[in-house]
Amino acid sequence: MNPRFDVTIAGELNLDLILYGLPPELSPERELLADSMVLTLGSSSAIVAHNLASLGTKVGFQSLIGEDPLGRIALERLALSGVETSRVRAVKSLGTGLSVILQRDGWRNILTYPGAISRLSCGDLDLDYLSDARHFHLSSYYLQSDLRPNVPELFRRLKAAGLTISLDTNDDPENRFGDDLYKVLELVDIFLPNQREACRIAGTDNLEAATKKLSGIVPLLVVKVGAQGAIAVRNNERTDSAAVKVETVDPVGAGDSFDAGFLHAYLKGQSLSDCMTAGNAAGALCTTRAGGTEAFLDRQHRERFLRQHAPLCNLRSVKV
Repeated sequence: MNPRFDVTIAGELNLDLILYGLPPELSPERELLADSMVLTLGSSSAIVAHNLASLGTKVGFQSLIGEDPLGRIALERLALSGVETSRVRAVKSLGTGLSVILQRDGWRNILTYPGAISRLSCGDLDLDYLSDARHFHLSSYYLQSDLRPNVPELFRRLKAAGLTISLDTNDDPENRFGDDLYKVLELVDIFLPNQREACRIAGTDNLEAATKKLSGIVPLLVVKVGAQGAIAVRNNERTDSAAVKVETVDPVGAGDSFDAGFLHAYLKGQSLSDCMTAGNAAGALCTTRAGGTEAFLDRQHRERFLRQHAPLCNLRSVKV
C-alpha cells in the first residue's frame, strides 16, 4: 500500500515577529523605534512543512501549541499550505512559543520564548501517523529538549517502518553542540546543516575538515554556505551548487526553505545535482519576501521564480 504522506515532520510550531530598521544599539531604559515589522509563520519545522506542501509534497505534521491566540494563528497559517495538521495538539497549560527577530543589515538577533516548543516528547507522538510516509524530517534538534533524549529511539522505529530520515539541527542556543548528536547522525540518511553548524558539530573552524568528518558519518551530507550556495558529499563524491543571485528582502527561513526544495526534488527521484539546484532556488525564493513562508504564499511570484531558476527540477507548486 502507498503511504499517506511523502513526508512527516514532528517539531515546533510558532510565529515569528520580525522587526526591521532598528537603531544600531539598543540602549537600556529607552523606547526605541523600528521602521517596520511583520508577524508571520515561524519555526524551522513549520517553515519546512509549509514550503514543502506549497511545492506539492504531501506533508503530515505533529506538534504542541498553547491554547492561545498565537497558537491558533500559527496553526491556521500552516494549514493554508495544505499541510495535514490533525495531530497538532493545543495544551491549555502551555504557551505557544514565539521568536522575536531583530533584523539588521547583514545580521540579526533571534530571541525565542520556547513555551510549547521544548515540551513536545515521544509520548506526544502518534508513531503510526508518522510512519505512514516515505520520509521523516526533524528540525530544531537543540530546541526540542523534551524530545531530544529519545530521538535515537524514534529514528530507529521510523527506519524499521521503512522511512528514510533527514535532520537539520539548526542552532544550539547554548552553543555547545554536544557529542550526543553523533548517536543520532548514525541513523540519519540526509544531514542538512549550515556552515557554522557543521563546523561547530565537527569541532573545527575549517569547513573542508568539517565536511570530511561529517560525510564519513552520514550517507548524504548537504552543507548550506549562504551566498556561496551549498556543498553535498555522497559516497566520497562532492557536488558544489552555486546560490541563486537575488535582491534579498529578508534571509529569515532561507535555510529551511533550502531543505524544502531539496527534499521535494529528492523524493521525486531527481539527481543530486538537481536536488541542489532545487534547494538553492527554494532558499533564494524565500529571501524575496519578509519571513520564511510569505514568498511561497504568493503563487504567481512562486511559480514565475521557480520556472526561471529551477526549470528542470520538477518544482511544481500547488494552489494555496
